[in-house]
Amino acid sequence: MTLTFLGIESSCDDTAAAVVRADGTILSSVVEGQVALHAAFGGVVPEIAARAHAERLDVCVERALDQADTRLADLDGIAVTAGPGLIGGVLSGVMLAKGLAAATGLPLVGVNHLAGHALTPRLTDGLEFPYLMLLISGGHCQFLIARGPEDFTRLGGSIDDAPGEAFDKTAKLLGLPQPGGPQVSREAEGGDPARFALPRPLLDRPGCDMSFSGLKTALLRERDKLVAAQGGLYRQDRADLCAAFQQAVADVLAEKTRRAMALYMAEAPSRPALAVAGGVAANSLIRSRLQDVAAAAGAEFIAPPLRLCTDNAAMIAFAGIERFRLGGRDGMDLTARPRWPLDRDAIPLVGAGRKGAKA
Repeated sequence: MTLTFLGIESSCDDTAAAVVRADGTILSSVVEGQVALHAAFGGVVPEIAARAHAERLDVCVERALDQADTRLADLDGIAVTAGPGLIGGVLSGVMLAKGLAAATGLPLVGVNHLAGHALTPRLTDGLEFPYLMLLISGGHCQFLIARGPEDFTRLGGSIDDAPGEAFDKTAKLLGLPQPGGPQVSREAEGGDPARFALPRPLLDRPGCDMSFSGLKTALLRERDKLVAAQGGLYRQDRADLCAAFQQAVADVLAEKTRRAMALYMAEAPSRPALAVAGGVAANSLIRSRLQDVAAAAGAEFIAPPLRLCTDNAAMIAFAGIERFRLGGRDGMDLTARPRWPLDRDAIPLVGAGRKGAKA
């Protein structure tokens, strides 16, 4: 019989629940965002996010079960994000999952949020191990060779701001609304990426690590020069700054992906593939550049649908099933973790992102 799991996700500012089968069938996926709650603050406020999760998680679970036409008694287990992320939100999800597990006797499986993203290509495309995963989101950016449901090798990552975080901060600097990624991308469509000579951080150094904080600061300086010279920003100035920033991010990601791909291909995988996940994967320029890198290496390019790239509970349910099949179980002592690296042997990345702790 095919395993069916309830997934619960609350690591940042999306409250989500889903019911998923082991064969990849998503019976339901409910996601409630909190953009309106945080709009006035220019970013996610952890206390507000945690309160919203506590108020909406049970409602999301009920809706997910109803949409899936499934009862708790029909489930084979409950998977919940146990980290990394904003601790208040993660704790809300873990406590609800514990309560449901205690009341029903269903197995409880704590899931690493990053593993949820990293295993999404197996949910959507049945991708075989090993594959190269680029996780690019608001709070995380890293290259991983996925060898198994709990076996990941990190090749590099952002040592400061994640790309999505840099996009959000750039939008704020230019007076654009949040979330910033889509806004910057939209403005960039009418801009000249060659007008401003923004840096490509860490391209002069070997390896796959990235840095985007200095790029954001360089854009700030260009903005201030314009304001000082002409008393403000014209619409074209803003479009050109967005285009230059987006081009710089795409250049860095493309080159670092080429390096990571070379390391991955050296292992001679039977079905070479580059997979991406995270909200930034929706950026058309970045996606195009990554497709080119994969094609040049003779690897398949896989990008799950946007609804499964951003935070959702379907990926958590599926990752829980994968871990459950390996014998993974958790008890009532399951704890919420702000940090939880996928590659336990890798040196920790420096810094913490706005949308959660780096891992």
